[in-house]
Amino acid sequence: MAGSRAAIRYAKAILDIAQGNNNSEKVLADMNTIVSAVKESKELKLFLESPIVNVQTKRNALVEVFASAQPETKALFQLLLENKRFGILAPIGDQYQELYNEANGIENAVVTTAVPLDAALENKVLAKIATFTSKKVNLTNVVDPAIIGGFVLRIGDQQYNASVANRLLQLKREFSN
Repeated sequence: MAGSRAAIRYAKAILDIAQGNNNSEKVLADMNTIVSAVKESKELKLFLESPIVNVQTKRNALVEVFASAQPETKALFQLLLENKRFGILAPIGDQYQELYNEANGIENAVVTTAVPLDAALENKVLAKIATFTSKKVNLTNVVDPAIIGGFVLRIGDQQYNASVANRLLQLKREFSN
C-alpha cells in the first residue's frame, strides 16, 4: 500500500528530527492526540481526505486545532501541505508511535478480560508479560464478556489464552474425542 509506505517515510523523518531536538516524547504526545482526534471525528477525517478543500485551508485548520503542537509536528503539517498528503496524517501518527516504541524498547500488549482490569488481575497479567519479554510494555485493556473470565494476552504476534471460554472449549474437545 503506497499510503503506508509514505506514512512510514514521513514518520521516520519526523522521529529523526524530533530525536535530534531531544523532543521525541512530546511529539509522540502530539501524534497520539492527532490519531485519536482523526479516529474520533468523522468530520476531521473527511476534511483531511477531501480533494475539494484547499490544502492551505487544511494546514491552517490543523495549526489552529493543534495550536499547542510541537514545532516538529507543525513542520509535518507544512510538509503535508507542500506534498498534498493530508489524507495520511493519521497513518503517519500510527507509524510514529510504532517507530518511537521500537526505538525506546517499548512493546504494546493487549489484554482482553470479561470485566475491566482490577489491580490484582493487572499484576497477574504483568507477571505473565514478564515471562514473554523484558521490554517495557504499554498495556491496553479490552473488555469482552464472551471470554467469561480469566484473560487473553497478546504481545506482538504471541498470544496467551487463560480465558474460561478457552478452557471450556478445550474440555469440550477432550469430551468429544
